[in-house]
Amino acid sequence: MVDTLILEIKQDMASILTNGQLEKLNSVLVHYLYNLEIARKDGVEEDKIERNEELLSSFLSAKHVEGCSKKSLVYYNATIKNMLKKLNKSIKHITTNDLREYLDNYQREGKTGKVTIDNIRRILSSFFSWLEEEDYILKSPVRRIHKVKTGTVVKETYSDEAMEIMRDSCKSLRDLAIIDMLSSTGMRVGELVKLNREDIDFEGRECVVFGKGDKERRVYFDARTKIHLLNYLRSREDNESALFVSLLKPHRRLQISGVEIMLRQLGKRLNITKVHPHKFRRTLATKAIDKGMPIEQVQQLLGHQKIDTTLQYAMVNQNNVKISHRKYIG
Repeated sequence: MVDTLILEIKQDMASILTNGQLEKLNSVLVHYLYNLEIARKDGVEEDKIERNEELLSSFLSAKHVEGCSKKSLVYYNATIKNMLKKLNKSIKHITTNDLREYLDNYQREGKTGKVTIDNIRRILSSFFSWLEEEDYILKSPVRRIHKVKTGTVVKETYSDEAMEIMRDSCKSLRDLAIIDMLSSTGMRVGELVKLNREDIDFEGRECVVFGKGDKERRVYFDARTKIHLLNYLRSREDNESALFVSLLKPHRRLQISGVEIMLRQLGKRLNITKVHPHKFRRTLATKAIDKGMPIEQVQQLLGHQKIDTTLQYAMVNQNNVKISHRKYIG
């Protein structure tokens, strides 16, 4: 109890004292308090919960101001709340060992993969680093918990043959236009369903999309996509402003789930494995890098903040590695 009290006093004074003064304060508190018996008053548990919720709310507000999407904020909130519930401690008293044990138990009990655990670690690091920067705690307990090492998995891309088979097997002009838009622009499916008719510049074969955090960027499509998109729009009889709508009346804006279901059913019918929207994006990145597009331009095309993310999306063609080896080395 004495250790906890000393820690709380130091945290409350951290914003106005230097490191040297904090060390002196610590020695004085240890000297005068260690032989005392100290007990909490009733109601402290309620205060702890209220304070935790207050700090979490402030953190989420800060992330919202920074431009975090609603989806990310929901994920942050659920992840941090789960940790606080499991540890059942005041945020100020959470230690590195507490968090290590929490992550270890989470992985073992839920049989969770390393990527998920590292995502949780990253969110907790963001939360406690913010608390440290705002002087709510002395030091983030996540500092000494390093990035979780994960194996590199080479994810699949669509072959040229698979792309043509999917195009030839589309049952509607809409589905053909969707496949062309995803494959030629590399846009996210969430960006695709937000597009309106007026957003498309057919003359310049380009459009502006709003990515994560509502960040705006320009993407481009090829001549084939332009033709198929125009054919689809000319076939429509509705007045909906959305670029892509449901096939059935009342022809409302198509949602992400609608695109995913359509592609999944197409893949199942054609016996093509893992047909989903994101695979078009990865295929475009791989082809662009494979054909020599500078990685910085691929990064801009995909709307990535960090170039490391772009590199993770792309898989270098092994045949080109072999040809380059013969050209430059053997």
